[in-house]
Amino acid sequence: MSLAAEKAKEQIAKMGQKIIAAGLVFGTWGNISVRVAKEELVVITPSGIDYGNIQARDMVVVDYAGQVVEGERRPSNETQMHLAIYRARNDVGAVMHTHSVFASAMAVAQTAIPPIMEDMAQLIGGGVPVARYARAATAELAANAVEALGELNAVLLANHGVVGVGRDLNEAFDVCQVVERSAQVYAWAGLNGRPAELPARDIEALRSAYLTTYSKLRKTSC
Repeated sequence: MSLAAEKAKEQIAKMGQKIIAAGLVFGTWGNISVRVAKEELVVITPSGIDYGNIQARDMVVVDYAGQVVEGERRPSNETQMHLAIYRARNDVGAVMHTHSVFASAMAVAQTAIPPIMEDMAQLIGGGVPVARYARAATAELAANAVEALGELNAVLLANHGVVGVGRDLNEAFDVCQVVERSAQVYAWAGLNGRPAELPARDIEALRSAYLTTYSKLRKTSC
């Protein structure tokens, strides 16, 4: 397997520890993938392994059709959702599916998170919509997720959890953290009145500034 694929395996294994520490998942729930663009492959977490114990060698490599290219374990049950997002979005380099508490509560309520925070505008590109309900690990769920996601970087899966995407794995992780924080803020703000949404023109300006200025500075400093 290529150096890029091996690097992706290591990145995902390390990210498993981070998403547990951040409270985004528990046990074996959730899944992570990274696109190896030049080889048209995807490295994805296996099904049924606790993120506290997952290793690079446990990862599974699949092609865009979902066929296993490398790995001894069964790929995540949500592999087809990850692949559907990659096929629809050339800008996406990593996909993360999480089950954080406040965001999952919004998903269960089937209530979108409006664009109330500047970091939402920057990282997500606006609010977080809710994909129509479909059972986990189905083609219908994959299609619904892609449809609701559009050009945004996050979507709530009705009665399920969160999907966050990014140009790389760290950005996808940041997106999932912002979704959870925004869900918390929205819930608390609702106790004190009606949460105010950011104007569309400011969302566009914040997103543009993030993509053209902040992201470049961040990449240079990493």
